[in-house]
Amino acid sequence: MTTATLNFLTVFVLAAFVGIEVISKVPTILHTPLMSGSNAIHGIILVGAITVTASTTGLLGETLGLVAVILATINVVGGFVVTDRMLEMFKTRRQTEVKK
Repeated sequence: MTTATLNFLTVFVLAAFVGIEVISKVPTILHTPLMSGSNAIHGIILVGAITVTASTTGLLGETLGLVAVILATINVVGGFVVTDRMLEMFKTRRQTEVKK
């Protein structure tokens, strides 16, 4: 394992721990707005993963890039689906209140 790979792995593990710690402290009421913001961030991550994957030459880099593209795509699509469902719940409640 090269020094660069070890550095990248260390940053990844530290980012995962920091992310878990930060997200676990978010109140439930803020999840929907934060999810919308994280969808935009993951869209940027998806573009970055595609760009990095296109510039790799080794099998390991291409495989990790493919995994990154797949996971980022799943996260973006899933985030938009969940955000849409949450907004539909509020829309239904608002329409019911207007009819009364």
